[in-house]
Amino acid sequence: MELNNTWCQDGESKAGVLAHLERLEAQMKKSEELQRAQAGGNALGKKIHELRHLRDKLRAEVSRCQARVKASSVCPEQTVEITEQVLERQRENMKAILQAYRFTGLSGKLTSRGVCVCISTAFEGNLLDSYFVDLVIEKPLWIHHHSIPAFIPLERIAAEHLQTDVQRFLFSLCEHLNAYSGRKYQADRLQSDFATFLTGPLQRNSLCNLLSFTYKVELGSHSFPFCTRLLYKDLTKTLPTDVTVTYQGMKALPALWEEHRASHEALFCTKPVHQVFASFAREGEKLDLSPVS
Repeated sequence: MELNNTWCQDGESKAGVLAHLERLEAQMKKSEELQRAQAGGNALGKKIHELRHLRDKLRAEVSRCQARVKASSVCPEQTVEITEQVLERQRENMKAILQAYRFTGLSGKLTSRGVCVCISTAFEGNLLDSYFVDLVIEKPLWIHHHSIPAFIPLERIAAEHLQTDVQRFLFSLCEHLNAYSGRKYQADRLQSDFATFLTGPLQRNSLCNLLSFTYKVELGSHSFPFCTRLLYKDLTKTLPTDVTVTYQGMKALPALWEEHRASHEALFCTKPVHQVFASFAREGEKLDLSPVS
């Protein structure tokens, strides 16, 4: 009897332990499943966040595309019409500019491509050379033909003003051409009308902004050659910016002659060169500057 009771108690004890182990195993399985579910939920949440971000980007891109399509929704016929209206306004503006400047040596006529502008230069009331510029009125404006001398900075003037201010372009070009013609006129007059006062050839460059010459001044039985250099740094001016008058033959001039040299230098700064020699001629054919007794 005791043996049977002991066996029964041992059997019940083992059965209880096994049941407890099964419960623990079940709890561990549930815990693992819960952890896996939680990890999957975190990954799913991250994926949802990424998809929402991508959706927002796509929506923004669609909005930008719609805006571009709306902005470019003007039909080709309307675009051509607008362009023609702009070009027509440019032609009318060009006509108004030519009418406003017709008394200043600027004239022109409309062509099939645009307008041909004629620039007539003058100096001291004398009509000098004329030049033309054939403009094509397109977008952008451009020069088809021209007769502007190569040493006039036409390309620079066009780059600065042609696309933004046609009036300023023409005004600047007129300034350069009139100044060049004025300087050339002075040099031509000096060479043709006052060659007898020069002791050597007149030297000048193509732009006529650098003149060099020598003339002789006499005082009694003495004569001194004055060497003159005129530099025109401002290409829109007809008077020199730098004047140098020096003398040859002596290291130092008497005070009276130095005064005359300085006065000649001042004259060349303030008067056209041919007018300076005209004033010399009125004083005497040999530029006799001796003081009146």
